[in-house]
Amino acid sequence: MRRLSGKVALITGGGTGIGRACALAFAREGAKIAVAGRRREPLEAVVREIEGAGSKALALTCDVTQTASVAAALSQSEQHFGRLDTIVNNAGAVVVATAEHTSDEDWQKVIAANLTGTFLVSRAALPLLRKAGGGSIVNIGSVLGLVARKERAAYCAAKAGVSGLTRAMAVDHAKDRIRVNCICPTIVETELGMQSIRQAPNAEAEIHRRIAEIPIGRMGTPEDVALMAVYLASDEASWVTGASFPLDGGVTAY
Repeated sequence: MRRLSGKVALITGGGTGIGRACALAFAREGAKIAVAGRRREPLEAVVREIEGAGSKALALTCDVTQTASVAAALSQSEQHFGRLDTIVNNAGAVVVATAEHTSDEDWQKVIAANLTGTFLVSRAALPLLRKAGGGSIVNIGSVLGLVARKERAAYCAAKAGVSGLTRAMAVDHAKDRIRVNCICPTIVETELGMQSIRQAPNAEAEIHRRIAEIPIGRMGTPEDVALMAVYLASDEASWVTGASFPLDGGVTAY
């Protein structure tokens, strides 16, 4: 039997990057997938890919920073699949700036996409997870929620908040058999992950510099994150909750 057979998962930011990789990996392990995001076209592409491999999927347009949009997406998912067992909070945004050079607008954007969105989706999902007899919330945080990096003030604050929210919700909802964990990657080869590198004067040199910081000697891939997300969503992780896992090739081992 596949590791997620019979389960239903909702994945935010599911059209590209880490979200897409999670959707495909969960589907391979037998889950039915609701992929949520703001852009319809990549969501539908993921659904076609999943259904082409013989699994079931649903595309849901959703802005995770808006309570009504989140509620509508979760309602549609439950109506379509009949239950909810797992959510993966993957939607996010980053701004490269010190605190001094972060505008009010950029601060609010980063906090809303990363922290508020995680809170809103998780809060809305709790009754459905409880109804299913328990479940798993997998938050995609960042190693920058555990340690700092220059010119990431808003992002570090938001992702540290995600790790704190993970612990708080794990303690509050363990009695409901709802587990809450956080994956904390370092740089991953996605559109968002490469954003700061593209802004560097010499992108190729910046890539080599960033890889040199990673003991294992390579950047992460979306599939690296997806494999850990599958584990945390599966019954294999039934005694794992409230944890924030560095997934960083050894960066935080220094």
